[in-house]
Amino acid sequence: MAVEVASLPQRRSWLARPNALWAFVLGILGFCFIVWVLGQDGGLLNMTFGLEINQVMFLGYAVAVFLFFVGLGVFNRPVKWLLGLPISEEELLDEYGAGGGVGRYFRYTLDHKVVGIQYLVAVIIFFTFGGFLAMLIRTELLTPNVRLTDPETYLTLVTEHSVTMLIMASSIIIGPFGNYFIPLFIGAKRMAFPRVEALSFWLFLLALVIMPTAFFFGGSQTGWTGYAPLADQMHAGQDAYVTTWALAGSAATLAALNIIATIFLMRAPGMTWSRFNLSTWSILVGSILAWLAMPIMVAVQLMVGFDRSFLTGNFIPVQGGSAFFYENVFWTFGHPEVYILAIPGMGIVLDILPVFTRRPVYAYRAAVVGLCGIGLLSWFVWQHHLFMSGLTPGLRPFFMFSTEMISFPTGLIFLAALGTLFGGRITFPSAMLFALAFFPDFLLGGFSGIFVSDVPTDVQLHGSYWVQAHFHFILMGATLFAFFAAVYYWFPKMMGKRLNETLGKIHFWLMWIGFNGTFITLAIVGIMGMSRRYATYFPYLQGVNVTATMFAYLLGISMVPFLLNLIYTWGWGEKAVENPYHSRSLEWMTPTPVPLENFAEIPLIVAGPYEYQPNARPEAILEPSQAAGGTVAGT
Repeated sequence: MAVEVASLPQRRSWLARPNALWAFVLGILGFCFIVWVLGQDGGLLNMTFGLEINQVMFLGYAVAVFLFFVGLGVFNRPVKWLLGLPISEEELLDEYGAGGGVGRYFRYTLDHKVVGIQYLVAVIIFFTFGGFLAMLIRTELLTPNVRLTDPETYLTLVTEHSVTMLIMASSIIIGPFGNYFIPLFIGAKRMAFPRVEALSFWLFLLALVIMPTAFFFGGSQTGWTGYAPLADQMHAGQDAYVTTWALAGSAATLAALNIIATIFLMRAPGMTWSRFNLSTWSILVGSILAWLAMPIMVAVQLMVGFDRSFLTGNFIPVQGGSAFFYENVFWTFGHPEVYILAIPGMGIVLDILPVFTRRPVYAYRAAVVGLCGIGLLSWFVWQHHLFMSGLTPGLRPFFMFSTEMISFPTGLIFLAALGTLFGGRITFPSAMLFALAFFPDFLLGGFSGIFVSDVPTDVQLHGSYWVQAHFHFILMGATLFAFFAAVYYWFPKMMGKRLNETLGKIHFWLMWIGFNGTFITLAIVGIMGMSRRYATYFPYLQGVNVTATMFAYLLGISMVPFLLNLIYTWGWGEKAVENPYHSRSLEWMTPTPVPLENFAEIPLIVAGPYEYQPNARPEAILEPSQAAGGTVAGT
């Protein structure tokens, strides 16, 4: 389909069409009507059906989600299809955002590049929000006694921070970079299911928007795990938690299915499995984990929702349910979730290293085996979270062993990284600095995890700040540094401009010092006996907590140069050339900005992406119909 954007007819103003503004207006009005008009004491729902507050909240969120998608126009095309109404080529092009303009980023747009940028902006916004909540938590912990908030509000802050960060982090790599670059990596013109891809983003965004509404209904004090039966006893704000995870899990499942289908079915000729870059491999493995794990979380939260609203008793012991059932099902999802975050970051940093060392990835096949091995073993370790529960003590040796076995495939990732760096002509732009920081912090995360995977030490450290530090080294030290490496590396391709290197390096050093100072200190305070999720602590721990908070403030300040960099580059940044790094990877062979269909012709892949040696064979021929004298890419 040849696209002539200039020939497209003039469309209505974006305000006169389905878009995010009308979607949020309809969703909010629908929720308020159900909860505050029909559901209040004496309201129609109470008088007619005798509904309790939890039932009203459950219905209110369901109506809000439905009306949100009505306002977004998600149902317009399916309704036309059901009625047999024709869809013109002009309408289809408009759905893909072929006319350009900022308005397409606020609509249900089918272009995978628009969806990738929508994810990127949403991730940055909610990362900033979650970071602000973290600053409030650390400020409260400057003193041993409650100062800024009451304990219940403090626990709500902890829950909001952790849930926001985890949902954001579950899509921090796959969302922006998977959706934007997977078709470019494999030589495809689009994603396999564009409507599913667009739907996944708006579900993801809606989940993150709904979670803060818990503040208006008593909050949620369960922490990110939402353990039942505690969750069954919470305020009405817990329904926001349930709805948020159900939507976020659905979004991740749909996105994962779409990426898997695209990689399996839409590869360019010659794009064999051994010619994938490691970003493609890692996003594929992470997507398979999400496809298998996220539905488990959706199911368990719907079960909690039914327990709260319809007294089904799945997890309520007095009704024949089991809290152990919730814990096992939750952590069956919860531990693969850690690698849904980390594995895509591994592939991205391994792809950045060759570009700035001018060397092929060392032991490429071993790195692929490592990524797949980590993904496989992540399913056999969940019960190390339950060592202190007293459940099935006979299985503890197996879960200790399986947890520590993950060190072996992880070691292959480190082997590939060190081998790539050895003897390379290394340069240190911001992207490379963030990529390098991934490895020591992930190593600290793995090292600290050994102590909570062994029963004797877990007895001492379980529930302490040591566990929090360990988790943040994995979640933030690995995933977030990989995210920023990807932002600095691919920003020229996504936005057509290069981020400022001076601001980028200021951002890196402030963030690296602030991050490591914060969580090394929190590991120390955990060893000293401080428990997580408490707003008070013994006075002898105050000095260490003040130190951790000062480093946390530095970590928060480090985001300022990054945000300034985005603003500066958007307005006055240096225009990027098509391949500023002379990379061999296929995404750099397209024009900047990337055209609607990515490639004028499907490329013919003839080599791998890492052959930086002199006189290496080019990676692709961009016009396979003219293979004898066509355009050669990758030299």
